[in-house]
Amino acid sequence: MRQDIEVRVTASSRDEADRIALAVVTCRLAACAQVVAPISSTYWWAGEVQQAEEWLLLMKTTADRFEDLAACVRELHSYEVPEIVAVPIVQGTPDYLEWIRRETAPERGE
Repeated sequence: MRQDIEVRVTASSRDEADRIALAVVTCRLAACAQVVAPISSTYWWAGEVQQAEEWLLLMKTTADRFEDLAACVRELHSYEVPEIVAVPIVQGTPDYLEWIRRETAPERGE
């Protein structure tokens, strides 16, 4: 049984977020990618607390597509260490979950 996941990525700009979203959907690494309005992030980097405005991407895919999706994000991302995390989708309507699986099937896009 395939595990459905949501992958979360932060980006430095709307343009970067949109480029990543288009790439992962076009390559069928994600069934959809949503770009959320700017968020305020506070984090440790280079030994100091940093604050920045970032854009959040939420991408729906399957666990078996995660490594390819992460590689695509790393290739397009401006950060040295981009946030690329996945959380399981523990429930969803059957038709929506089937749509995720169908649209990310490797044989469709590769």
